[in-house]
Amino acid sequence: MKLIDMDEIRKTYHLGEVDVPVLKGVSLTIHRGEMVALMGASGSGKSTLMNILGCLDRPTSGKYWLDGTEVSRLDNDRRAMVRNHKIGFVFQSFNLLARTSALENVIMPLSYTNASLSARECRKRGKALLERVGLGSRLDHEPSQLSGGQQQRVAIARSLVNYPPLLFADEPTGNLDSRTSKEILHMFQELNAEEGITIILVTHDAGVASYAQRTIRISDGLIEDGAFDAPTSSEAIRAAS
Repeated sequence: MKLIDMDEIRKTYHLGEVDVPVLKGVSLTIHRGEMVALMGASGSGKSTLMNILGCLDRPTSGKYWLDGTEVSRLDNDRRAMVRNHKIGFVFQSFNLLARTSALENVIMPLSYTNASLSARECRKRGKALLERVGLGSRLDHEPSQLSGGQQQRVAIARSLVNYPPLLFADEPTGNLDSRTSKEILHMFQELNAEEGITIILVTHDAGVASYAQRTIRISDGLIEDGAFDAPTSSEAIRAAS
């Protein structure tokens, strides 16, 4: 089943009187339960494509269906609603709140997406996710008391707190040493295989991309390869993890 379906997506920025085309007709599909790497060099259009895929921006033209809904023309408020309920983000810089416990960092998104949950229910969900990423004994630790790898695990738990079907990891190992990077990438594989979360690794690193089941390569605003290749069954998707 398709989770992402893009048709002829274009993005042009207007700098004064100059038009700068960044995406030049991108079409791709990603199926529910896949783990995909989006790979491209600096200036390739990779970040612009991620921003549109993640509903942080909208295209100049073309159509984008996310989980069966056409989202390419949504206004800012409606895109924010889609992001909050369907998409999780993990970034290279962790983006954790200082002087705030790991648990409070994880449950922070619930304050504006799940008003129906009680404070106790929020804390229970956050604790379960921190235990899931191996930090059950670090609930009260602030970011400064955690290693880089532990901070990234907190960020992963936070990205999952709304149970999104789609997770973006934007250069998620860029600030980590090689051993910790492998641990984090294996964690993404486990989340994909065990929880069925669709994961998109956004990277310029072929080593990181090798952890995904397939790689979509973008260059000069166009997809070079990998746009439509997909496992033929959920079993094949799980086996690749």
